[in-house]
Amino acid sequence: MSRYARSSRKPRSQSRSPVRTSRPSDGGNEFALLRGTTPVLPAVAAFAELDLPDGLAAELALQGITVPFPIQAATLPSALTGRDVLGRAQTGSGKTLAFGLALLARLAGQRAEPRSPLALVLVPTRELAQQVSDALAPYARRLRLRPATVVGGMSINRQASALRDGAEVVIATPGRLHDLIERGDCRLDQVRITVLDEADQMADMGFLPQVTRLLRQVPADGQRLLFSATLDNQISRLVREFLTDPALHSVDDSAGAVTTMEHHVLHIADTDKRSVATRVAARDGRLIMFLDTKHAVDRLTRHLLANGVRAAALHGGKSQPQRTKTLERFKTGDVTALVATNVAARGIHVDDLDLVVNVDPPSDHKDYLHRGGRTARAGGSGSVVTLVLPDQRRDMTRLMTAAGITPNTAQVHSTDSELARITGAQEPSGVPVTISAPAQRQAPGPRQGRRGGGGGGGGGRSGRASGGGAGRGSGGGTGRGSGGATGRGSGGGSGRGSGGGTGRSRRPGR
Repeated sequence: MSRYARSSRKPRSQSRSPVRTSRPSDGGNEFALLRGTTPVLPAVAAFAELDLPDGLAAELALQGITVPFPIQAATLPSALTGRDVLGRAQTGSGKTLAFGLALLARLAGQRAEPRSPLALVLVPTRELAQQVSDALAPYARRLRLRPATVVGGMSINRQASALRDGAEVVIATPGRLHDLIERGDCRLDQVRITVLDEADQMADMGFLPQVTRLLRQVPADGQRLLFSATLDNQISRLVREFLTDPALHSVDDSAGAVTTMEHHVLHIADTDKRSVATRVAARDGRLIMFLDTKHAVDRLTRHLLANGVRAAALHGGKSQPQRTKTLERFKTGDVTALVATNVAARGIHVDDLDLVVNVDPPSDHKDYLHRGGRTARAGGSGSVVTLVLPDQRRDMTRLMTAAGITPNTAQVHSTDSELARITGAQEPSGVPVTISAPAQRQAPGPRQGRRGGGGGGGGGRSGRASGGGAGRGSGGGTGRGSGGATGRGSGGGSGRGSGGGTGRSRRPGR
């Protein structure tokens, strides 16, 4: 049994005393941060102070991680004791390891029964689920814990199979988890640790009723960890109902990892907007460009390709395999301009991305913060540039005030040297480029039993295919089994379609 498996917390009663609130924060929609009454344990200066299981300590050393980010240093001492935690920190500040190390440490040595996970991580998007899965996979392997990722857009049968085999940790989007529970493939009555990651985004996306129903199926005396970049009034209901005497940790921007992000608001003419966007996209180096709608994303992507920019579209109209392939191409540099809707604003980590461009300004300050959180991650530097038309200036001023940001402001034209200085904008080559679109995954054929070829060709789907996001591939890292999609493969217990989390980064806190 894990040294952290037991805690002194008392079982929750159905009627709860309201938690004490602190003074309201200054942000427009920010609510008075909720705190418990028990004193909070002091932060640590190094992971070595935490007495983590040997496997986790060894993996941290292998990754070259010795000093925790502020949110990790603050929350881990409390989380490791089994106390509820309410953590607030900006995107890119290391929230994943903040809850992940605590969760895995407390599960060390335990084994889940079929269909009955011991820990649950709820996230709003498929991309964030995959990022969390990839980040935690090497640490879970060290402790021989079995994670399962369950998200929409991928084979529900494979995900059900992983749960039947037994998974200590389930990383899930609310909708797909609900479907699996309805099918009888998952129960939450053994869950001892529940994490809500990016809880505000789940509320914004309308998942709050589903999240509430799921949390009510989890034992009331379990541990709850809620992490988010923003905490507003929509989340206060979750905190009051499901967290008991939480340890509150709020890491300011100045104390977090995002310390070298520049914010620029560029005033442009409507007639010059496409030219500005095109020249910025043609810069040397990668960037993400955000627009409001998938149709606008597709139009700009086609225009950029026609003008020589290696661009690709990412939005909710793409299948999950298409989205995964597009992100792989962007991470490798085959695609240099990722044109996206807000589907990419959370859960996507790309090393050394130094520019995010809001071609269409976001609708509120939370969207702005999460879009911008794709750059200047893990202590890096980066810039967020927002293109603003004359009739958008007043709304943009209000948004920046709500976000607590004072941006650098300039009036620019597509050919101005100031635009080039800020963004690296340059004239595109004008030579059309073609980037083959990731193929839509075909509907699966009839299942032929559970024993697959594992090493043969790609003839049909026979059993548990290994090419998908939760398949067990024989490569262990890429999720691509040695027989295409034919069989269960061997040796890849935690392989996943987008990398399986085997890549080792020297940067802390993903």
